Amino acid sequence: MSRTRTKILGTTVLTGTVLLSLSLSACGKADMTKQSSPFAAAKGSKSVTLSVQTWVGAQSNVAVAKYLLEHKLGYHVDTVQVDEIPAWDALSQGRVDAILEDWGHPDQEQRYVKDKKTITAGGGNGVTGHIGWYVPKYWADKHPEVTNWKNLNKFAKQLRTSESGNKGQLMDGSPSYVTNDKALVKNLGLDYEVVFAGSEAAQITQIQQFAKAKKPFLTYWYEPQWLFNQVPMVEVALPKYTDACAEKGTKDPQSIDCAYPTTPLQKYFNTDFAKSGSSAAAFLKNFKWTKDDQNEVSESIASGGLSADEAAKKWADKHPDVWKSWLPKK
Repeated sequence: MSRTRTKILGTTVLTGTVLLSLSLSACGKADMTKQSSPFAAAKGSKSVTLSVQTWVGAQSNVAVAKYLLEHKLGYHVDTVQVDEIPAWDALSQGRVDAILEDWGHPDQEQRYVKDKKTITAGGGNGVTGHIGWYVPKYWADKHPEVTNWKNLNKFAKQLRTSESGNKGQLMDGSPSYVTNDKALVKNLGLDYEVVFAGSEAAQITQIQQFAKAKKPFLTYWYEPQWLFNQVPMVEVALPKYTDACAEKGTKDPQSIDCAYPTTPLQKYFNTDFAKSGSSAAAFLKNFKWTKDDQNEVSESIASGGLSADEAAKKWADKHPDVWKSWLPKK
């Protein structure tokens, strides 16, 4: 999710049986320009490399694209798991060909799309994303006033945990995701401590445990997300998002005091790949589906016990009317 404002200490790239550990330069950025890509296609072969972000919704995009590229267009598809900012660096250098879900990285867009032109915008993937604070519906039904941020301090004691000490807990996921939560807590005068679960999977587990025990919780969460199907949640109204607040926050992230924006999720391609005229580039440009489509695949992977490939096949078999429009015209 436009989810990286904390300092990245390290990152790992995974694909199949390939494991690359990326060291960081002194300025804290991954240097992905020192060597040629290990995923480069052999001459004459049809190959494409897709970046995979760590949250399951983004993994669902890649799973379906990979399945269809391989089974309908005859490509070999490599996938690379890497944090968001390094993924832009990798895309610029051609180490990956496409990012299929970006939640907004204006600095990288300015540098690579507008200035260097090494990355080309690929259009929306059809899904609209939104980050916010959520409480479980079973709790909000009993205490509807909790859905307004102005009343959160009244409930801080109920939300204390061993990790939050004498403050209420606001649960976040991975520190690598973009989060304004520490600034919001401070600037809104809230008696809360931001506690990171460590990953999306860990956060889901904690939410499920709270829900099973019908305990109250307050969490950073986002749509689209399959977990809403199993644990209904209600968003807490934060101060209204405005462009002025966003501009102020871009200059000084510690000044943020408004809600997160609603973001049409975007695709980005390496420019050489975008201009290649390949059927893979045409297919990925056409790739566009709905929140419900993504959640269907995500739930199969995260909760249904299917592998990414199995979940993609299941979805593709059920929805040929959707994906056939992505295939390039002959």
